[in-house]
Amino acid sequence: MVTVRKAVDRGHFNLSWLDTFHTFSFGEYHNESFMGFRSLRVINEDRISAGKGFPPHFHRDMEIITYLVGGSLAHKDNMGNGSTITPGEIQYMSAGRGVEHSEFNPDDKAPSHLLQIWIMPSSRGLPPRYSQQKIDRQTKNRWNMVVSEDGRDGSMAIRQDAQIYNAILEPGQETTYALAPGRGAWLQVISGSLKVNGTAIAGGDGVAIEDEKTISLKSMSTAECLLFDLA
Repeated sequence: MVTVRKAVDRGHFNLSWLDTFHTFSFGEYHNESFMGFRSLRVINEDRISAGKGFPPHFHRDMEIITYLVGGSLAHKDNMGNGSTITPGEIQYMSAGRGVEHSEFNPDDKAPSHLLQIWIMPSSRGLPPRYSQQKIDRQTKNRWNMVVSEDGRDGSMAIRQDAQIYNAILEPGQETTYALAPGRGAWLQVISGSLKVNGTAIAGGDGVAIEDEKTISLKSMSTAECLLFDLA
């Protein structure tokens, strides 16, 4: 079963410094039909104006992953971490029993464009932790694992039975993914247009996939997407 969540149906707020779209309920946006998908709780597509950002704020018991599409993003937290990520890197913070952090765009000219992803952890109250890592955004037309529970194949290890893959497909290319019995998948399109199991989707669209053995993608243009394989 393939269920499409269209980009135009997401929650949307355009502030003076932040243009944000919420795939699932978040903050002031509430939609009982879209409270998350399995352990996936949040996908926010954010564009942060030059020199602006989120002041220090608190999180707990959430796996927070930032996938940078364009620009740069600086991070500081009360664990003593301070760093900047650029496209081709992901940032991971396990909030655990509690952490305070800030995020801002250090560029005084260009906006930041990112996906912030929240995944519910398998256990609560653990020590917080932080890391960042390079990912493959150069190899085309295949799935590249960027996150997993055990950190296999050089991926980022998180505290949940979940894998995240990225793919950049050139026009007319096809790829498949085998979904194990009992698992579900969420496909989030970052840019471009493609078909998933014959259904047309485009940038900003999300797709819930359950009770399917194979996920088949065919790109209609150059397309970038993330695939979440979830218990």
